[in-house]
Amino acid sequence: MKIDEIKAQIVRQATIFETGGVRPTYDLLESWIGSVRWSLPGEHLTQGFQPLATLFLTDLPFVPKSLQHIELLTLCIHEEIFDHLIEDDLSRFFEIRAYTSLEGLIQKDWQHDRIRAFPLIPKLIENDYPTWDGGGIPSEVEDEILRLEHEEDVEYFDDIVEEIYAIHKIGGYPAFCQSGHDYGDDFPFVLQIASDEKAYFNIIDNGNFYFFFNSTLNEWRVHCDFY
Repeated sequence: MKIDEIKAQIVRQATIFETGGVRPTYDLLESWIGSVRWSLPGEHLTQGFQPLATLFLTDLPFVPKSLQHIELLTLCIHEEIFDHLIEDDLSRFFEIRAYTSLEGLIQKDWQHDRIRAFPLIPKLIENDYPTWDGGGIPSEVEDEILRLEHEEDVEYFDDIVEEIYAIHKIGGYPAFCQSGHDYGDDFPFVLQIASDEKAYFNIIDNGNFYFFFNSTLNEWRVHCDFY
């Protein structure tokens, strides 16, 4: 394989979310960090959980196939999660509500006690690349990269990678995962919530939460990694 062929095999699209920079509208379809803005009547915050994000998938420029039947995701995070970050699966510390329709939703103003709430502005990117360790590169492509590095003095991060987006995003790749971490093909990576300086949200050392979803089982897996 040549470098362009390798790029074509591993590059992915994603929707990234930029924090703030616009006046909030509080309208339907506006995504947020630090706040859950919508729910169905009768739904309440679960004790011990704090609002983390409101993510409207409707009309986003890119949504992974396994999430395309969902129109809204709301995420709440347990107050004790930072005592358990080394666990392999953190899904029990998240309450993830998936709405396949926007009908009947009512407006809320649930905000995290310590995260500064901001609207999130979606943007399509077409050049998200995996990290080398645990990034999801197919083994045969990895072999070709190693060959190029050995025979032609190619550097993966200098000559192949264009961007690695350590930002809130749907789709693409995890910005950083330890080598050997994998929930299997049945749980593809779909979503990343990142440390966010503007929102005063730091996951240990500028880390990220990575969300993996099995649409057949309707189950989530969540992993945390930091630099």
